[in-house]
Amino acid sequence: MKLALFDLDHTLLPLDSDYSWGQFTVELGWRDAEGHTRANDAFYEQYKAGTLDIAEYIRFATGAIREQGLAKANAAHARFMNEVIRPAIKPAALALVKQHQAAGDEVVIITATNEFVTRPIAQVFGVKELMAVDLARDARGEPTGEIAGTPSFREGKVARVEQWLVARGLSWADVTHSSFYSDSINDLPLLEKVQEPVATNPDDRLKAIAAERGWRILNLFE
Repeated sequence: MKLALFDLDHTLLPLDSDYSWGQFTVELGWRDAEGHTRANDAFYEQYKAGTLDIAEYIRFATGAIREQGLAKANAAHARFMNEVIRPAIKPAALALVKQHQAAGDEVVIITATNEFVTRPIAQVFGVKELMAVDLARDARGEPTGEIAGTPSFREGKVARVEQWLVARGLSWADVTHSSFYSDSINDLPLLEKVQEPVATNPDDRLKAIAAERGWRILNLFE
C-alpha cells in the first residue's frame, strides 16, 4: 500500500475550517459575537503555539451544534460549505489530491478538526477516508461535547493511522511508501513517522525544521 496523508486546515484549505465555522455561527446569531470571537481567537493562538487542550476546545467548538441541535446545524453547515468552503478551495490543492489518487495511493485526510465540520469538506475533495476528531453522541445521536476515542491531534494522529491500519489487517510494515502533507508544528509526530514528510504552506517553526532536515517545502497557495 502507498499511503498519502493530508492535513486539512491551511494545508489543503487556505483557512481554518473549525475557526471559520465558529465565526459563521456568530454571523447566524447563534453565539455572542464578542465573547465567542475572543475565545475562538485565544484557542486558535494556543493551537498555533502547540499548547491547545483539545478536549476543552472540542467542548467549546461544538457548543452551537449542541444548543441548536444536529438537524439545524446540518442545514447551516450546508450554507457554510457553499458560502465559505467551496469558494476557498484552490485548484492546486484539488490537483494534488487527484495526482495521488491517479497514482493509486490510498488518500486520507487526517485533521484535528471535528468530524461534523470536516466530513463534507473531505467529500468535496473526493476523499472517502477521513480521520477527524470523532464526537461522542448521546442516545439520540446528538453530540455531547466530548471526544470519542483517540483525538487526531499531535501524537494522536500517529495513533489514529495505526488504528486505521490495524482495522484493515495491516501495519506500517505493509505501507511501501507513506507521505504526509501538513502546515503545522502540531503535526511533527506524524511528519517524523512517514517516509516523505512535506511541509505544506508551513508555519515558521515547521518551515525551519523542514529546512534543517531537508524536507520538501510546498506552497500550494502562492
